[in-house]
Amino acid sequence: MTDSKYFTTTKKGEIFELKAELNSDKKEKKKEAVKKVIASMTVGKDVSALFPDVVNCMQTDNLELKKLVYLYLMNYAKSQPDMAIMAVNTFVKDCEDPNPLIRALAVRTMGCIRVDKITEYLCEPLRKCLKDEDPYVRKTAAVCVAKLHDINAQLVEDQGFLDTLKDLISDSNPMVVANAVAALSEIAESHPSSNLLDLNPQSINKLLTALNECTEWGQIFILDCLANYTPKDDREAQSICERVTPRLSHANSAVVLSAVKVLMKFMEMLSKDLDYYGTLLKKLAPPLVTLLSAEPELQYVALRNINLIVQKRPEILKHEMKVFFVKYNDPIYVKLEKLDIMIRLASQANIAQVLAELKEYATEVDVDFVRKAVRAIGRCAIKVEQSAERCVSTLLDLIQTKVNYVVQEAIVVIKDIFRKYPNKYESVIATLCENLDSLDEPEARAAMIWIVGEYAERIDNADELLESFLEGFHDESTQVQLQLLTAIVKLFLKKPTETQELVQQVLSLATQDSDNPDLRDRGYIYWRLLSTDPVAAKEVVLAEKPLISEETDLIEPTLLDELICYIGTLASVYHKPPSAFVEGGRGVVHKSLPPRTASNESVESPETAPAGAPSNEQPDVIPTQGDLLGDLLNLDLGPPVSGPPLATSSVQMGAVDLLGGGLDSLMGDEPEGIGGPNFVAPPAAAVPANLGAPMGSGLSDLFDLTSGVGTLSGSYVAPKAVWLPAMKAKGLEISGTFTRQVGSISMDLQLTNKALQVMTDFAIQFNRNSFGLAPAAPLQVHAPLSPNQSVEISLPLNTVGSVMKMEPLNNLQVAVKNNIDVFYFSTLYPLHILFVEDGKMDRQMFLATWKDIPNENEAQFQIRDCPLNAEAVSSRLQSSNIFTVAKRNVEGQDMLYQSLKLTNGIWVLAELRIQPGNPNFTDLELSLKCRAPEVSQHVYQAYETILKN
Repeated sequence: MTDSKYFTTTKKGEIFELKAELNSDKKEKKKEAVKKVIASMTVGKDVSALFPDVVNCMQTDNLELKKLVYLYLMNYAKSQPDMAIMAVNTFVKDCEDPNPLIRALAVRTMGCIRVDKITEYLCEPLRKCLKDEDPYVRKTAAVCVAKLHDINAQLVEDQGFLDTLKDLISDSNPMVVANAVAALSEIAESHPSSNLLDLNPQSINKLLTALNECTEWGQIFILDCLANYTPKDDREAQSICERVTPRLSHANSAVVLSAVKVLMKFMEMLSKDLDYYGTLLKKLAPPLVTLLSAEPELQYVALRNINLIVQKRPEILKHEMKVFFVKYNDPIYVKLEKLDIMIRLASQANIAQVLAELKEYATEVDVDFVRKAVRAIGRCAIKVEQSAERCVSTLLDLIQTKVNYVVQEAIVVIKDIFRKYPNKYESVIATLCENLDSLDEPEARAAMIWIVGEYAERIDNADELLESFLEGFHDESTQVQLQLLTAIVKLFLKKPTETQELVQQVLSLATQDSDNPDLRDRGYIYWRLLSTDPVAAKEVVLAEKPLISEETDLIEPTLLDELICYIGTLASVYHKPPSAFVEGGRGVVHKSLPPRTASNESVESPETAPAGAPSNEQPDVIPTQGDLLGDLLNLDLGPPVSGPPLATSSVQMGAVDLLGGGLDSLMGDEPEGIGGPNFVAPPAAAVPANLGAPMGSGLSDLFDLTSGVGTLSGSYVAPKAVWLPAMKAKGLEISGTFTRQVGSISMDLQLTNKALQVMTDFAIQFNRNSFGLAPAAPLQVHAPLSPNQSVEISLPLNTVGSVMKMEPLNNLQVAVKNNIDVFYFSTLYPLHILFVEDGKMDRQMFLATWKDIPNENEAQFQIRDCPLNAEAVSSRLQSSNIFTVAKRNVEGQDMLYQSLKLTNGIWVLAELRIQPGNPNFTDLELSLKCRAPEVSQHVYQAYETILKN
């Protein structure tokens, strides 16, 4: 008999009867009763009153009954937390049951009961199950950790479950590995900043080994995890690709798309010259084609993903045009998506095939599809120049069919063809004019009016045609009215004698009889232009128009790169990043493709940062709203305003001899190594110590210094580092570095437009900072910044801005505004751009000051493996305004005593002990004394950077 009997009602009071049956001595009767309870619960009846009776049934060896009771518990524990505690002992006992199925069932159920009181008791059983000998129990426990983390994150961290979970990635059973990865990924999603999945080549190798033996969902978890890893070089990327490629032939389409995502991401790191790159392109096509033989809903998801892939790498599917031809029984959503991809793949090689197919579609019965097909013919003409003539003749054939919506759509696309290829196909205008009366859609009417106005000199009766539109001027849509106004003004400027009345009529209609502000304003502008300066009017209205681009609906490159990282998810179907449609507290992490490491576009790895630069990371784009945004948003982003200059700190005298009398003997010696006049070469900026930016060559041509002015002997300017990535600034990428030359500080910027729109109206503002750095002039970007264009700007800085101590001291928070938005970022400037040219202290003063500064203000540092001797060290530091006051030799070691002064008047005194190491390298011991000891660390970083680069 089937289970439907449990859903039929009993005669007397149902709850009472069930209670009696649950307490029956007969096992079978008990089981039947629990089934009835579950059936009632399933259809929405409240059976919570039976909680104690159902819990009593837990003590059983019958697995089926146990499962049913656990199901009931999961449902009602939240509403009866005090009663649920009764079940804890049984759970704990079941977690030690000899049957692994029962152990797993117990730990799974405890994870699903979201009651705080129970979670405390769950820790011990869970710890045992995570180390259970049976892999089934371990894989269940791994998922349970993620559930527990969702209920009480702190508890999971305190109990050390995350470390146990990380250990499970090395488990011998592939399913345990997959579940551990899934659990860690889930936890990491809710804590984007935590580095839970600390992936390295060893752990990646374990994941790839497990990949071959997992269930399909396990494979998806592992592939998604792999997609978040950035290989250290192209060799590792290739090796991972080789091991992931077999997944492309999996039967499950989700596994295929996850594998495609990993390969698309890692291909970014492979050189296009590699044989393997070509092989990989060939291997990616068949699985994508296979996805199109699934049911329509899956096809649609596959097509939306293919649309992204084709925009990123059209070469993958360039030979597969035929699979995107529309079938008669495809649903409309699949047809429209296929059409879109066909146009993206259209090229000179396959255009004949595509046009024949599109012409066929234009005779279909589905109106939406026909419109899109006609529009597609126009897009092909604009994309493939050689096919334009054939496209135009195809469109003319379609106009001859006299089908209303086909004719209107054709006229709209012919307007675009005229704009792309001026003075080429105007012979068809006569045919278009014949169909004037049949146009009833605003877009088609506006297109036709544009054509008549643009080519008025070639159309004999242009004034009559436009006059016919003017009769119902107030009934037209705004789009048509605006187009008509412009077209008649164009006609007047081309044939002034014949059309004076017409232009008067349209101008009075637009300015006096219209309520639309756009139309009225345009009317007044034309009226004033024509009445004051007809020549200027001609230049403005009949100016040469820019050609339209091929692909108008491409996704912005930075967004496309992000969407490629989300292949196989909802983001790839919506073509929007998750942040656009995911709500709630979970932090959505912006993903991006790894930098290309191919031969011609080499980006060096972080390991090649300057030897001396500490490996602290660059500070993030400013995360908190409170501290900075308030400051910056209250500032006017116009030209910078000078603030009051800072008071310089005075030097006081005291008496502590830290060198044990060592300095007194110097007073009579000549300072060796600084012979000749104190000429200071204009120093360049050092690398920002915390940037760890990749190094590049070609520094010599940063400054075109003429001979005889003194050379930059070894001073160092950091290559520009990316301060604001395009993804975080709607397509604006800002790279930069700092320099100091002949007493003036500047910020050298490179602005790159990676968006699809022109950028203008740039302005810059700094937040208050430790040394009062501020722009000394507005940010001058003389021409609008077009898409894919870069501009280099040197922004002069001064140190008279507002002061506020930052953490770290050399942190600079910046706001940049353009016509799109205001963007914020922070960067670290190298301290020695603030070392001034008059920083050489008199020797008497040096000795007195050194003694005066308290002992606890002295900081000691070591600079290892410096490739310079004492002479070269002194000379190179002097070029960055660190001056040698005196020099002596003690027991074969050179000692340099140096001074430098910061822009805010703080003096820093240094003793540099040079210990010859091996013949090519020396070790330096640096002692720094300063009244503001927090400066010392940054001065040391400046020393290290200047001497090692």
